[in-house]
Amino acid sequence: MPSGETFDVVGLSYDENSYTGDLSSATTSRPPPSRFATCYAELAASGATGIVSVHVSGDLSGTIDSARAAAREATVPVEVIDSRSIAMGLGYPVLAAAGAAANGSTLDEVAAAARRSIATTMTYFYVDTLDRLRRSGRIGTAASLVGSALMIKPLLHFTDGRITLLEKVRTASRAIARLEELAVAAAGDGPVEVAVQHLDAGQRADSLAERLSHRIPTLVRLRVVPLGPVIGIHVGPGTLGLTITPAP
Repeated sequence: MPSGETFDVVGLSYDENSYTGDLSSATTSRPPPSRFATCYAELAASGATGIVSVHVSGDLSGTIDSARAAAREATVPVEVIDSRSIAMGLGYPVLAAAGAAANGSTLDEVAAAARRSIATTMTYFYVDTLDRLRRSGRIGTAASLVGSALMIKPLLHFTDGRITLLEKVRTASRAIARLEELAVAAAGDGPVEVAVQHLDAGQRADSLAERLSHRIPTLVRLRVVPLGPVIGIHVGPGTLGLTITPAP
């Protein structure tokens, strides 16, 4: 599948994997339907009899609209699914769908695997400032005012595909400690996978992952994942996030 949005820096367009410079002046744009149409056609030509196409939350990006437009013209059935999330909140449903497909499941079964993962995957994250999310319209003005107060650090999560304020804490260290507690609570007693995600905060991410590896006895797999530039444009450096999902 296409990786998703592209972004522009001083009038030049890049895809998600081709730029590592300063993102402060960058903006994002959704891929056109033609990009998905090409991908769907190539998959059909290679023998695919059906396609499950999972995407970033439709409340945050128009990417899924392009996918749906292309799906209507595809020569094989295409099930377009809104993950209602981003980053590994999208990644885990994709992995669930891929696992089902590899096991020979039908199109409906693969789509159902993705939807089950969406329903049971939780994402929490901390940003140094809400300014970028406010400017891009990814969070409301009222919520963004919370982060403007001295030393206030917001913890965010997803509510039905939208970024919403979860809690307010006083410092970055307390925010990260609270992320840790949220992950431990969300893990519960069953086997889970956890992804620690970050933008330009590798040391913090590694330290958090190390602590979680000792605090979650049912942890099956732990990933540390850098966030790509398309997300980075909207959250900014220093972002640290956690995604927790039941292990397959």
